[in-house]
Amino acid sequence: MTHIPLRMCVVCREHKPAKDLIRITYNSDTGMAEPDKNCKNTGRGAYICKSAECIKKAKKKHVIERHLDCSTSDELYEKLEGLL
Repeated sequence: MTHIPLRMCVVCREHKPAKDLIRITYNSDTGMAEPDKNCKNTGRGAYICKSAECIKKAKKKHVIERHLDCSTSDELYEKLEGLL
């Protein structure tokens, strides 16, 4: 039996396998949040579902900004929609 790591989406608060979520990390060099495509970046990360609905809610309610305590741009949400 293989262990499947579960992570919680910061928007809908559902637990899902980590491979089914998008990880977002804070980049201290740029001071902005960015998608972590390979899940290898160091530091605090936030997970979000691979759904347009969760991405729209995150943008509207500023969930990522609050969770990572950093600023985000519309470019981040465009990148997230591109990963769908």
